[in-house]
Amino acid sequence: VGVNLDAYDPSYKVISNASCTTNCLAPLAKVINDNFEIVEGLMTTVHAVTATQKTVDGPSGKLWRDGRGAGQNIIPAATGAAKAVGKVIPALNGKLTGMAFRVPVPNVSVVDLTVRLGKAASYDEIKAKVKEASEGPLKGILGYTEEEVVSSDFIGDSHSSIFDAAAGIPLTQNFVKLITWYDNEYGYSNRVVDLIKYIQTKDA
Repeated sequence: VGVNLDAYDPSYKVISNASCTTNCLAPLAKVINDNFEIVEGLMTTVHAVTATQKTVDGPSGKLWRDGRGAGQNIIPAATGAAKAVGKVIPALNGKLTGMAFRVPVPNVSVVDLTVRLGKAASYDEIKAKVKEASEGPLKGILGYTEEEVVSSDFIGDSHSSIFDAAAGIPLTQNFVKLITWYDNEYGYSNRVVDLIKYIQTKDA
């Protein structure tokens, strides 16, 4: 929602709203790629506990460490969110991949997107374009803040993605780390509702 809604066709029988992390990453990736061209990038999400994790160490049907206690550990985990962005934004197909760290907080996660740019840009120029998008075509989807925020500040935030202008760091004008937050429960739930409402307008 906010990135490829125009691709919806009422003839589709099954559609996907993707994951909360994909919904966080995609709007920011779109803005950066549209304005500066993403050559390649790596994403890490520091992700709140989810319902599939164990309260204490136990068996896991997938990787051994997926079964470790959620409240006592930082757990490296797989995520398809970055690759899914390549399906949402075909221009980025094969250019992004990523991983997750599951951490013992109940809600709110954060994406660290590190990208190599095709078009040189200062960090101030990047911030300006993200802010412009957050106040324009992606208003309500992509947020923007320059405050000294922490995760609990975003509990109940309905945006898919809130860009943290104070946290990002450039190495050069072609290599930059960008930080964006998301309420992985409430923000995502809002997009599910938005998608259902959009489908209703097209199928009516």
